[in-house]
Amino acid sequence: MTIETTSQRSLPRTGLAALLPQLDIPGSIQLPDGTIVKVGAGEPIYRVIFRSARALRTPMTELSIGRAYLTGEIDFVYDYLRDATKMNAKAIGEHYSRSDDFYLTFIDKRYRMYSQGLFKSQDESIEDASEHKMETMFSSLGLTPGMRILDIGGGWGGVTQYCGARGVHVTTLTLTADSARFIQSLITEGNLPGEVFLQDFFNHKPQKPYDHIVIFGPCLGTPGPGGKMYLDGSAAVTKYSPSAFTREYIWGGTHTFFTLQDVIRELLYHGFEIVDVARETTDYQLTMLEWAKRLDAAKETIIAGWGEETYRLFRLFLWAERMHSSRIVYRRIISSPNGRLLKGLAHLRCVECYKS
Repeated sequence: MTIETTSQRSLPRTGLAALLPQLDIPGSIQLPDGTIVKVGAGEPIYRVIFRSARALRTPMTELSIGRAYLTGEIDFVYDYLRDATKMNAKAIGEHYSRSDDFYLTFIDKRYRMYSQGLFKSQDESIEDASEHKMETMFSSLGLTPGMRILDIGGGWGGVTQYCGARGVHVTTLTLTADSARFIQSLITEGNLPGEVFLQDFFNHKPQKPYDHIVIFGPCLGTPGPGGKMYLDGSAAVTKYSPSAFTREYIWGGTHTFFTLQDVIRELLYHGFEIVDVARETTDYQLTMLEWAKRLDAAKETIIAGWGEETYRLFRLFLWAERMHSSRIVYRRIISSPNGRLLKGLAHLRCVECYKS
């Protein structure tokens, strides 16, 4: 008989069972007698099942935990999907909580891209650089009127605006209500072929595969046979290395910059073909420079509307990213010969250009 309790007094003072309540992750511990001990605040997303008193005291070493799992003394149940969608919504909601008008003070005015442009020269405007990015995406995917594409993390509708005006139907997924309203207004006012859903990708169930996918940020998608994905995002030399400042003030959750070798390995493992990889680090630096300069120029407006702390936060963020020595940005174009579902890349978070 299972007994649910919130008391942690029945747990030993050492070992794996004693450590779990100290983690800032809501979950539950199932004791050998079936008693359930809840840990953390919120709805549990995992359960660790201990089948013996010895298992409760399993030392916190890779070898000990691995051995206990192999022998069946410990089992793990993890609701990955619910955790991922909840974490995505929280991180995006916190970052984009300052309203559209705030971001529109420093990003480009033409397509409103929260992602690096592609510069043909250093003195080119960010608007022209964003235009070049759209041109590159459109031609790389071989888009033609009548095609259907999925834009994951639609931002302020740049892909919808550019592709829709050229007869391509764009389905946009976003996690913020402001973004959804903005894009719907673009579709309605411009009579563009498209639709927008306030929905996480993990919950999206299309009636049929898309011809191609555009992702200026996260790396996940379901194109049809022969379909391509246009992906871009910021990378790091070392994985799992975001600064404490970034975690606290810019992007919460457990997202991290990807490392190129991990992405390539996962894509190949899941049956994708690598069509092209291009380094866009200089373009990223030029974009950060222009955003930082525009933010400084709008200082009084930003302080009046969103407070001095917000101005200082983004000023530090943008200028630091402009000078970040280990930030690398890549564009990847991949093909899906068999239309297989890409899995296993949910935590390859491309932080700066994840638009939702």
